[in-house]
Parts: sequence; structure tokens; C-alpha cells
Amino acid sequence: MNSKKGIAILGSTGSIGTQALEVLESYPDYFDLQVLTAGKNADLLIEQALKYHPNSVVISDESLYQKVKDALWNQDIHVYAGEQALCQVVESNEVDTVLTALVGYAGLKPTIHAIEAGKTIALANKETLVVAGELITKLAKEKGVNIYPVDSEHSAIFQCLVGEFQNPIEKIYLTASGGPFRGFTHDQLKSVSLAQALKHPNWSMGAKITIDSASLMNKGLEVIEAKWLFGLQTNQIDVIVHPQSIVHSLVQFEDGSMKAQMGLPDMKLPIQFALTFPKRLPTNFPRFNFLDYPQLTFEAPDRNVFKNLDLAFKVMDLQGTAACSLNAANEVAVDAFLQEKISFLEIAEINEAVVESASNFLSPSYEQYVLADQLAREKARELIQKA
Repeated sequence: MNSKKGIAILGSTGSIGTQALEVLESYPDYFDLQVLTAGKNADLLIEQALKYHPNSVVISDESLYQKVKDALWNQDIHVYAGEQALCQVVESNEVDTVLTALVGYAGLKPTIHAIEAGKTIALANKETLVVAGELITKLAKEKGVNIYPVDSEHSAIFQCLVGEFQNPIEKIYLTASGGPFRGFTHDQLKSVSLAQALKHPNWSMGAKITIDSASLMNKGLEVIEAKWLFGLQTNQIDVIVHPQSIVHSLVQFEDGSMKAQMGLPDMKLPIQFALTFPKRLPTNFPRFNFLDYPQLTFEAPDRNVFKNLDLAFKVMDLQGTAACSLNAANEVAVDAFLQEKISFLEIAEINEAVVESASNFLSPSYEQYVLADQLAREKARELIQKA
């Protein structure tokens, strides 16, 4: 019996995946890396496979299968390709925990397969719960599967709740850095460039999440994710802008007491906590010094200027597939902005137009989530062509 914890990293070539590998590397006696997967970054996947020697690798883009296969032909590593392989590989008996660090909607199907196979989920792919929170939480409950959050804000809430699970939450506050455009007016946002939007003040992340952070959509997605992770109503969730990113989030209990989780902005800490819970393993990460941060400040987000955050609260109230439609529209709109086909403000305009026109399926089946996602993407592309 292997006493090490078998880990599958879905999206190992992205920002979260590469940092997760650093965490695993620090504790060779604790973790056993079983699976690495990538979308299109075959070169880095090959490099990671040669360094870490997992049992299996999956490249989602089937056209890159031969390249990966040829590079690893003399290694004792199984090589697979395509979405179906991604879904099957998480079901392996050797895997205990699946870290889902895929970007966007792509994380949904393999996460469902992992839950159905009874695997513990370390969730970095917030879209899984945004798109299909109702379905995922119900399935996890049925299968007795724990979902441990990796997002720094949700990890903070989770850490504040350890030892408090019997005490009802009155409210949670998700903190936001405010992104590169904190304090900007609507007029100022009209002329911002792609390069400006990609410069996050505190965190180093992939392009999609960096743009979502600049538009506050990332915070909106986190609000929806928090609803499902912690079983909350819309009025129990608030967002507060905290530019220093030291307080990662707060929980307020019924007696008025508040707990906050604090630390320097470093994603390796929430990744490690999700993979080792309930243990805390020692680290050599830099330590916080109060004297380096003599002032921690807080302010309200401007939901009139940053409409994506407002839209997130709106779709939470609509329920059904509304959040799925918003996520799909946003993925298409952000991709168009990254290709400089639309302006920064048009991201939220397209998202709002798609949500307003979309059919909303209540208590949806998996197939209805898939349909809602498809229709929202088609509508968003149509609006971008007209823009």
C-alpha cells in the first residue's frame, strides 16, 4: 500500500500547475505525482514529464499527440491525447487527489469524472462551480467527495472556517486588489490598452485571469464560486477592495466576530494547504513583516464602472444556467480582447448582452449546461463580429 498521496495535475503547464509542481517537489516523501496534463503546450509538458516522471501524461490537443509520444518513447510514461483521455486518467486507482488547474469551461467534464470516481478535488478551476455549481455540489455530496479550494480568497475563507463548521456564517468578504485600473472612471477605461490590462499590481497569473482581474470579472466568478463552496445566499457575500493583497478574505460569524486569513501574496501556500489538509507542512516561503506594511487599506468596488462584478451578482440571483452563459460569453470576449478585436469596456457590454438574451434553464441537467455554454459562445461571437 502506497502511503504517499497520488496527485493528478490537470493543467500542469499553467501558472497554478507549475507552482503546484514546485510544492510537490518540496515534499517527495509525501506526494506521488501520477498524472500531468496540458492543453497545447506540448514542449513544457514534455519537459515536465522528463523531470518528474509521472505515470501518465495527457495532451488535450490531439494534433500534438505524436510529438509528445515521440519525445517520451523511451520513458516509462503512458501518453494519451484528447478530452476523453483527460476524463479517464483521473479515474486511476493510483490517484487520490485531482488538482484541477485548467482554465475556463474545459475543467468541468474531467472534474465531474474525478468526483464520480470518488477522488478528492483541489479546485483551482473556479469556472467548474460558476458554470455548474448546482450539479457539482450535489454530485460531490452524493459521492462523499471533499472539494478543497485553491483560489487564495476561497482558501482564506476555508482556513477561517476550520474549527468553526458548526457555527453559521453571517457574511463573508472576498478581498480584491482592484487590479491595474483601480479608481479609474468609465471614461478613463475607454482608452486602456491590452498591455496595461495585462500588468497586474500584485499577482503573477495567466493572461485570461489577469484580464478578468482587471475587469473585476475574476472577483465576480469568485463570488459565484463562494456561494456554492460555502452554501451561501447572495446577501451573505460581499467584496472589498484591498490593494495590498495581504488580507486574503474574511468571515463574519453570527456573534459579530470576524476572522481573516493573512499572508504575502503567494499562490503556493493555498495550493499546498489544499493538497495537505488537514496538515500544515513547514515551508521556507518569505514571512510577512507588519513593518513592511504599516497601512492596510480597504475601499468599496465601483460596480457601476466595473459592470462585470455587478453582472455576477445578477446571475447568482437568476440561478439556473445564467452564470454558465455569463462565463461562456466572458471567455469569448476576453479572447477577442487579447486579440485586440474589441476594447476593454466591450468585454462587459458583450457579457451583459449575452446574459440578457440567453435562455435560462432552471435546475439544469449536464446537457443543458453544455447547450447554454454553446449558445452563449455563439451569441458572443456574433456580437464581436458586429463590434
